[in-house]
Amino acid sequence: MSSQVLFSNAFGKITKEIINDEIEVIAIEHQSGKASVSLYGGHVLDWQPEGHQPVFWLSRTTAYQSGKAIRGGIPICWPWFGPNLDTNGVNGGNHGFARNNHWQLIDSQVDENEVKLVLEFTGEGKHQLWPESFILRQELTIGDVFTQRMSMTNLSSKSVEYSSALHSYFAVSHPQYTHVNNLSEALFDDKITQNKAQKDQLVNCVGPIDRIYYSSTEQEIIDDKWQRKVVINSKNCQQWVLWNPGAEIAAGMDDIHPEGEDEYVCLEAANTQWQTIEAGQTVSVEQKVTVTNL
Repeated sequence: MSSQVLFSNAFGKITKEIINDEIEVIAIEHQSGKASVSLYGGHVLDWQPEGHQPVFWLSRTTAYQSGKAIRGGIPICWPWFGPNLDTNGVNGGNHGFARNNHWQLIDSQVDENEVKLVLEFTGEGKHQLWPESFILRQELTIGDVFTQRMSMTNLSSKSVEYSSALHSYFAVSHPQYTHVNNLSEALFDDKITQNKAQKDQLVNCVGPIDRIYYSSTEQEIIDDKWQRKVVINSKNCQQWVLWNPGAEIAAGMDDIHPEGEDEYVCLEAANTQWQTIEAGQTVSVEQKVTVTNL
């Protein structure tokens, strides 16, 4: 692995690390903490504010190669969430193509409080199920607080539809000791049982669990063992997706290291249903993450 310092000052440093012929990672060291972002997939890999455990989980066995999504961090699900079927009923690939393409770093700034990165992925004809011309941009702010804003510009002459998720893998001591209490007040669709519009008390986050909650309110991941609270706010997202595969399913996934499912809970700011972007228009989704001790 080789590296190149892109920027350095008294507050922090930005380095490009060449993982292999296909993967480049932007590594951030700042007085507020550290983070890294893969240009493949425009994928936030980790963030660890000073004085805290890592906030995002990353599998030790994920494949860093083109054509395969990175397991952990924050995969970008776009321009569709979940499967997308063609006219013959064949799935065109889960969660779209943004997470399987290379992005460009177009701007970076470091000041006393934070690091800002701007990443961009643009093109036309990237997939037969979504051939339109577009610009996808991420604005990342990394400091004591983490923010991620994804803007989508429709460059075509007609309206387009998309769905999306910021598929965050949050590191936890164990799902058994983890609670997301505010979700207990929201209706959800259970993707495992196929039951719709359910409501119950969410005792913990032990898998298998795969639910789409119809809520846009602030959520708190309470970790009793680590004695911390992770607060997530979203903008322009209509749902939260809560997912952990559980031991049996994870055992069949070679990109989750042994017992890795006991180290994270996915809570995703999402629009799981089709949204419209008019011709020439830009829409955006956003999440803000803060961490405090209990």
